[in-house]
Amino acid sequence: MATLRSCLLLMAALAGTSMPAVAQDLPSAGVLDIVDEVRIGASYHLVHYTMLPQNPQDWVWDRLEDVNFDVLFTSPDLDAFRWIGSPRPEIGATVNLRGEDSLFHAGLTWQAQLFDTPLYLEGTFGGAIHTGYLGDEAPLGRRKYGCRVNFYERFGVGMTLTENATATLAYEHMSNAGLCEHNAGISNLSLKFGWKF
Repeated sequence: MATLRSCLLLMAALAGTSMPAVAQDLPSAGVLDIVDEVRIGASYHLVHYTMLPQNPQDWVWDRLEDVNFDVLFTSPDLDAFRWIGSPRPEIGATVNLRGEDSLFHAGLTWQAQLFDTPLYLEGTFGGAIHTGYLGDEAPLGRRKYGCRVNFYERFGVGMTLTENATATLAYEHMSNAGLCEHNAGISNLSLKFGWKF
């Protein structure tokens, strides 16, 4: 656990110092034309199980054991995307460092600035696959997800730290909305540091 906290502190330091130098060395064309932001962070695993955050006093706060990776792409210059609010396509992963349930997700992320402040709200909707159990083969204490592919939602509040750096507190949820025999949802709470290109 101390190692994970040390990694978080290192990531925060990198976001404020080394990243600009790295970005200056990257080519200005190619993949950076479609990648808008890259994020890395850590999360509390299974703080709850519902889609919408419930009372935080009921959350489990002793499992800071996930790392997160997200790539958010530039919103396509298409009428269909502009019509739905120009969301950014994204792919990502929440990997559990103790060998429990990890998520791999893809979706669309909408972001709204809070007036004339560096704060923003965002929401993501898409799908996720996981490494957990589907049904009764799950050992005691492990979740029964029912479906290998599930719905994925994420709600967050963030801040633009510099012209290129961001920090986002996000609540992510995966479940199948009752479409399979079992539907043990999972919700994680993460803090992510991002770099915008």
